[in-house]
Amino acid sequence: MSIMANTQPSRAALTGLQAALSKPLILASASPRRFDILRDAGFDFVVEVSHAEPDAASGQDDASPRPLDGDAAVRFALNAARAKALDVAARNPHRLVVAADTVVVVGDELLGKPDGPADAARMLSVLSGRDNSVTTAIAIACADSQGPKVFVEDHETSRVTFKQLTQQQIDDYVSTGEPLDKAGAYALQGLGAALIAGVEGSRLNVIGLPMTRLRAMLQQLGYTTPLHQDN
Repeated sequence: MSIMANTQPSRAALTGLQAALSKPLILASASPRRFDILRDAGFDFVVEVSHAEPDAASGQDDASPRPLDGDAAVRFALNAARAKALDVAARNPHRLVVAADTVVVVGDELLGKPDGPADAARMLSVLSGRDNSVTTAIAIACADSQGPKVFVEDHETSRVTFKQLTQQQIDDYVSTGEPLDKAGAYALQGLGAALIAGVEGSRLNVIGLPMTRLRAMLQQLGYTTPLHQDN
């Protein structure tokens, strides 16, 4: 179930939301994977990249491995998605802004994007032969004369099982460059698929944008979504 903002929206906020429902979405992401997913789903949208810093928004100071407790990974992703959505909405009043953030967790370690090839190889060694959970958080914001507001936010988690990898397989994959800009240092939709033994849950969530959940969130706000079969 999507989570509406705790505070009651003002009349101005609701008026701004109503005006936004007839306009193209704004995707607050530089991710080509999210762009492709939203385009293939038939949505009318434009891209505006957020300048928000997810780590700062989530209370984390760097991209190093983070020990987790409880729902920390979900909070991390939701805080990052919320910050991105608010940042872009503030510059685009009366527009619906969709932002997402994806995190990978194995054991009690949160894996962000690797710092470089050596860090990517380390992450893949940690993932080898193990299950990891992939959480994507989504926030949808809209701004009026009083500023931006997140109207709905939610998240989805999938489980990915890695094959047992040899050092040569890890080195070969890292040398392709594919894992260097991916959370967890792998891409399910790319060459990284050969490293995966199985996926439980939404594959689009692992790639970066769970469309069934996003559709439900948009429909909750009254936005008419295109007819499409999501995976």
